[in-house]
Amino acid sequence: MRKLMIPAVVVVLALLLMSLFVIPEGQRGIVVRFGKINKDDGGKAALIYKPGVHFKLPLFDRVKRLDARIQTMDGRADRFVTAEKKDVIIDSYVKWRIQDFGRFYLATGGGNSLTAEALLERKVTDVLRSEIGEREIKQIVSGPRNEEVLPDSADSDVVTTEAAKKALKTDGQRDQIMDDVLTDTRESAAKDLGVQVVDFRIKKINLPDEISESIYRRMRAERESVARKHRSQGREKAEVIRAQAELEVSTILAEADKTARVTRGDADAKAAKIYADAYSESPEFFSFLRSLKAYRKSFNSKNDVLVLDPSSDFFKYMKNPQGNTATK
Repeated sequence: MRKLMIPAVVVVLALLLMSLFVIPEGQRGIVVRFGKINKDDGGKAALIYKPGVHFKLPLFDRVKRLDARIQTMDGRADRFVTAEKKDVIIDSYVKWRIQDFGRFYLATGGGNSLTAEALLERKVTDVLRSEIGEREIKQIVSGPRNEEVLPDSADSDVVTTEAAKKALKTDGQRDQIMDDVLTDTRESAAKDLGVQVVDFRIKKINLPDEISESIYRRMRAERESVARKHRSQGREKAEVIRAQAELEVSTILAEADKTARVTRGDADAKAAKIYADAYSESPEFFSFLRSLKAYRKSFNSKNDVLVLDPSSDFFKYMKNPQGNTATK
C-alpha cells in the first residue's frame, strides 16, 4: 500500500503542477482546448487571463501568452507615387497593441507577432499609398502653418479672398496625412486583426537619387538666375552711384575753380590798385623799381647777347641814378 502511495503522490503533484500556469506582468493569456479558445461565461468572447497564477486542465489545455504592451512596428522605407507622378521614399513607424486577444490569436495563426506586423504593415502601406497619391510633394513634405496671414480688416471675420483660399488649399498636409492613415488603419486593424493602432508617424521623406539630382539642378539654376539678377542690379546701381559721384566731383571742382578765379581776380585787382596807388604816390620810384627788374631779367643769363643803343631810355638809371636823361 505504501509503495502505491508514493507514485500516486508524485502523479498528483505532477498533475497539480501541470494545472497551474503563470501570466507575467505585461502579458495576457488565453487557453486553447482541443484547438478552440476557451470562452467566458457568455460564450461570446475569449477568456482572458490577467497577470497572476491560474488553473487549467492538464494535458487538455494549452496556454498561449500574448504581449499586452504597446509595440513598435518600424518598417522599411517604401516608395510612393504622388499626384504629380513623382516618386517619394517615406519611412514611417506604427505603435500598436493587442485589443481583442481571441481575434488576434485566430487572425495571426496562433498569436504570431511577426505575422500580425506583416498584415498590419500591408494595411498601413495601402492607406498611405492612397493618401500620397492624392497630394503633391509640397503638401506632403510640409506641415500646417502656425498662423494664417489675414487682411487688415476689423469687420472681416472669415477670409474669403481667392488668394487666401488658394493658400489654405496648398498648405502643408503632412499632419493631415498621418491622421487620415491612423483613422483608416485603426478601424480596419481592429476589425480584422483585433489590434489597436495607437499612433502612426512619418519619420522621414526622401526623394529618389535621380529626382533629387534634377531638383538640385533646377534649384541651382534658379539661384544662379537670381544671383545674375542681383549682380546686374548691383552693377546698375554702381553706375548710378559712380555717375552721381562724378557729377558731384565736377560740381565741386567747378565751384572751387570759380571761387579761385574770383579770389584771384579780387587779389589782382587789389594788387593793381596798390600798384596804382604806389605809382601815383611816387612815379619816379616806381619807374626805378621797374627798371631794376628789367635789368635783372635782361642780364640774368650769361649766354644771351643784348644789343641796345647806349643812349636809349633803357640805361637811363645806369647813367644817372636820378633817371634824368638830359644830364650827360
